[in-house]
Amino acid sequence: MNFGGSCRILAAWIPVVFLTVSCGALTARAFTSTDADTIFDAHIKAFYREEGGRAWFTKHTEGGKADFWRWAEQMEMVLDAYERTTNAQQLVMFTNLFRGFLADHGANWTRNEYNDDIIWMVIACTRAHLLTGNPEFRDVAQTNFDLCHARAASTNLGGGLWWKTDNQSKNACVNGPGAIAAFLLGRATGESAYFTTATNLFLWERATLFDPATGKVSDNISANGRLARFALTYNQGTFVGAANLLGYTNEARLAAAFTMNQLCRDGYFPAAGEDGDGGGFNGIGARWIARFMKDRGEQATFERWLQKNAEAAWQARRSSDNLSWCRWPQPTPDGRRYSWGCSSAVVIMQLVHPTGMVKPETSQ
Repeated sequence: MNFGGSCRILAAWIPVVFLTVSCGALTARAFTSTDADTIFDAHIKAFYREEGGRAWFTKHTEGGKADFWRWAEQMEMVLDAYERTTNAQQLVMFTNLFRGFLADHGANWTRNEYNDDIIWMVIACTRAHLLTGNPEFRDVAQTNFDLCHARAASTNLGGGLWWKTDNQSKNACVNGPGAIAAFLLGRATGESAYFTTATNLFLWERATLFDPATGKVSDNISANGRLARFALTYNQGTFVGAANLLGYTNEARLAAAFTMNQLCRDGYFPAAGEDGDGGGFNGIGARWIARFMKDRGEQATFERWLQKNAEAAWQARRSSDNLSWCRWPQPTPDGRRYSWGCSSAVVIMQLVHPTGMVKPETSQ
């Protein structure tokens, strides 16, 4: 990677007309499970291509190919959809994307100098194994995690993983995902050493990049010890994900709350450029925060905020093809759209409980 509910009656005396207006306003921006299907299908129609059982995502609506890590993360998007729908065709789609990825990048990914790129694909493949039991996904993930960890881990700066093979900085974007990948591999392989690795990586990130007073996760620390203190939604999300998996719920809650209260404006995830790495940051952040929320029963704190963003992503879609960019609530413009930049809208709509109800068909 190149850059590092529903309406609630508050009191019995509230006039019915007020309740009706409130519910109408909510319904106008609500989304349904069918809408979540629609935005996923629109993404697939626009960007998914397959030939001879090998598939890929195009870079944009006019063609090209998604690069290594954006391809891997859109494979995670497919798994997000499957976890919501249990539609077996989405697992077929993932397998085809896996075949296409290996055809382009091989089964050994160490030619890629970015350690985080490798880790993102490890997470995608390990998640797929845990959902399917397919050992091929697990084995290639395990091999590449081990190779990546061997070259990226060091005792410099107290531990953690280097971002790139030039060993110039240790970044949240590899250490949070590294902890998640190791934990999932522990589940997939039954080898306890992976849980130890996951804990060590998380504790290093907590000690070095995390501010326990605010919940902020700084982006990186350079080899000379200088801290880059800016925060990004995907780094917050993977820190939350690792903390949740390992049982550090207070840290997870603090980092999720910082994302919601400090990185968002008017409650909306920050806008990003579609063709830059930031185009998919919000989907990654939302993925791991939503999982924490569900695992730990934190809906009262975080669900309405996530739903607001899912509603905005849906309302921001363009009518011509139902694609929604990464700058909601602004409407998606005409012209070229990027698969990565449109993925966050798809992801968040797979993760959160719909705010609208699908009306049942009535017999005539």
